[in-house]
Amino acid sequence: MCFRSTFVFMAVSKPVRIGISWGDPNGIGSECILKAFADDRVLQDLIPIVYGHTESLRKQAELFEVQVNIQATDDPEKATPGALYCMDIADTMPDPDWGQPHADAGDFARRSLEAAVKDLAGTKVDVLVTAPINKDTIQGGSFKFPGHTEYLADVAGVDEVLMILATEALRVGVVTGHVPLKDVSARLSKGAIITKAKLLHESLGRDFGVASPRIAVLGLNPHAGDNGLIGEEEKTVILPAIRSLQEQGLDVHGPFGADGFFGTGGYKKFDGVLAMYHDQGLVPFKSLSFGEGVNFTAGLPVVRTSPDHGTAFDIAGQGLADGASLRAACWAAADIRRNRSEHREMTANPLKMAPRKEWERDRF
Repeated sequence: MCFRSTFVFMAVSKPVRIGISWGDPNGIGSECILKAFADDRVLQDLIPIVYGHTESLRKQAELFEVQVNIQATDDPEKATPGALYCMDIADTMPDPDWGQPHADAGDFARRSLEAAVKDLAGTKVDVLVTAPINKDTIQGGSFKFPGHTEYLADVAGVDEVLMILATEALRVGVVTGHVPLKDVSARLSKGAIITKAKLLHESLGRDFGVASPRIAVLGLNPHAGDNGLIGEEEKTVILPAIRSLQEQGLDVHGPFGADGFFGTGGYKKFDGVLAMYHDQGLVPFKSLSFGEGVNFTAGLPVVRTSPDHGTAFDIAGQGLADGASLRAACWAAADIRRNRSEHREMTANPLKMAPRKEWERDRF
């Protein structure tokens, strides 16, 4: 898997059309999009289509002093390499109130996401990259979910997905995602761990091109429970799941105490890491890789990635945002699509695992 940097570009057989949702208009999403494509070499192999408002994007390019060729389009399939395209989802767009959460900003983010997903379902774009949203203000209409991951799983009619944070050197999945910490233990079960570990194993092979994935499983408690002294979940839930996976032929090891595992560089010996909860996996990942990582949703019949950061309201509108992670998300989406094609698991209709009616759900 190659998440190409700004300065290293590898040709792909055919330019990939990337649908990009705007994210929260008061956050750093649009600035990151502009900066991600400021180097026109990226536009040789990727055809980005932003769902938002063309003139507003041009005004922000001037504000942030970003030189990029922005073109309006009403049909992603007609877009050709060499420009950053924008599909207008509204006739007008108010000026951003940088750094401030607003319901109207959430509404715009929701409409942008729904428009991008509609074109993804219709195969007008090849992959989806989502800019950061405010998970509070976006609530409403068809969006009543903790985040993108759960929304896309529902739209696709998929029961199980896995959030993976990835760089070339580290890939971390989580058993429980956007749930309160107090509920994590109750959400863990042997079956849940087995399901997520299998999704991680399948994704490492199909999406990331790892021939024989080696997976580490973290414990829940400090020091992986210290043989039951600091909790029983490792003995009663996690270890039985690991043994079951090993009996099924998967190269899975653990449970490992998270602090020592990351502190000593143990993660370098594995192709993927399965954490028990959100911060257990994402805190070390972002500490090691912030700004370079990609959020990928495994288990979907389509390819969706996003940058590894949020709306960053504290620096929004100040010209301080970095487009590297969003650019990496775009390259990752293209690479994953190519890997799936090479594994012959992607057909002309990438929604073969989810009938069109499941995607529509009265949303489009």
